[in-house]
Amino acid sequence: MTTTIDADEINARATPAHQEAHEIQPFRHLVKMPIALAHTTCAESVENLNQLLADTITLRDLYKKHHWQLAGLTFYQLHLLFDKHYDEQNALIDAIAERIQVLGGVSIAMAPDVAEMTLIPRPPKGREAVPSQISRLLHAHEIVLKEARTMARLAVNSGDDGTNDLIVSDVIRRNELQVWFVAEHVVSAPLTHAK
Repeated sequence: MTTTIDADEINARATPAHQEAHEIQPFRHLVKMPIALAHTTCAESVENLNQLLADTITLRDLYKKHHWQLAGLTFYQLHLLFDKHYDEQNALIDAIAERIQVLGGVSIAMAPDVAEMTLIPRPPKGREAVPSQISRLLHAHEIVLKEARTMARLAVNSGDDGTNDLIVSDVIRRNELQVWFVAEHVVSAPLTHAK
């Protein structure tokens, strides 16, 4: 036996995909989590971690932009390196966002919010030469490392060992290692002349 469905029933079934509701937790509002940290400590860490998250997302995206737009003799090596660093920054993003949630906060997630918050200068939309890409990446890492060190000290001073551990063990160490790998591509090469 064939069952027929009318248009109203089809529309009724389709509406769940278009439901809208109020936010269950507004941005910058904390839910008290039973993690033995004061509300003020959690609030400060969430604020700092969201800034670090915005800059880490921006740094990750710089790596992908430069991965796509490389040119020149070091194309293959840097293409692979930038993609590897992109993946590593992506893992940091997830760890930072999850720590924000553990603290009872709401992590930023959308590109317009990231663009509004980041301290890393926006690159041009066009393609840049490799030395400019490397310089831009190193500058972005320096911004992240500077703020991460400050935030780690603040976390220690407020007793937030989990945030301090994340920032020192993951964010700082990973960014320092990536700086080393990228900075080794800054070389002073003698000019050559074709004869």
